[in-house]
Amino acid sequence: MAKMTKKIAIFIDEGNVWSSYKSMGKLLDYNKFKKYFEKKFSGKLYRIFFYTAYPKDNTRKYNLDKRHKFFTYLKKELGFAIRKKPLKTIILKDGEGSVIHDQKTGKPASIEKGNLDVELTIDAMRFSNEYQIAIFFSGDSDFLPLISFLRNSKKKKVYVFSTKSSISKELKSGSDAYFDLLKAKELHGEKLQYRHKRNSPPTQ
Repeated sequence: MAKMTKKIAIFIDEGNVWSSYKSMGKLLDYNKFKKYFEKKFSGKLYRIFFYTAYPKDNTRKYNLDKRHKFFTYLKKELGFAIRKKPLKTIILKDGEGSVIHDQKTGKPASIEKGNLDVELTIDAMRFSNEYQIAIFFSGDSDFLPLISFLRNSKKKKVYVFSTKSSISKELKSGSDAYFDLLKAKELHGEKLQYRHKRNSPPTQ
């Protein structure tokens, strides 16, 4: 009886992986993913899921067209399943519910948030019958319950790729194995180019 080839699903939390980019000083070359992971885990790639939040139009001084073209390239050329949504602006309030104002501008203080943890979890569960190996590109400890469920209830092998500056101890110990992206040089691409604005996403 022929041995079944295990299928691999990859889940990329881009917001969390951004910290890993900064640690490496390199971009990830997504063109190399299929060959690298099929060889490393002796399986066949099922699908790569990519989760990202992007700035709304007219909220940045730089042009966002390149970023959206990058998403289109991942989807059409590499076959990624893209899950994306615009960043949400949240007005900050104090403990009494009053709006906090910026001391310099006098405008309401705010932060941007774009969390796709729920979307990632739904995909990992929805397609769990289609793969035997799950690979997470994230160091977020919030994914520990999902990883534990996949390992214990669904009998999946679960591996985490991140960096020392981004990985939580819960995810590092809760998975079947942790791999440091700094050492996965086969996945490294071009040198990371920083924009002038601090904490901007990497250019692709």
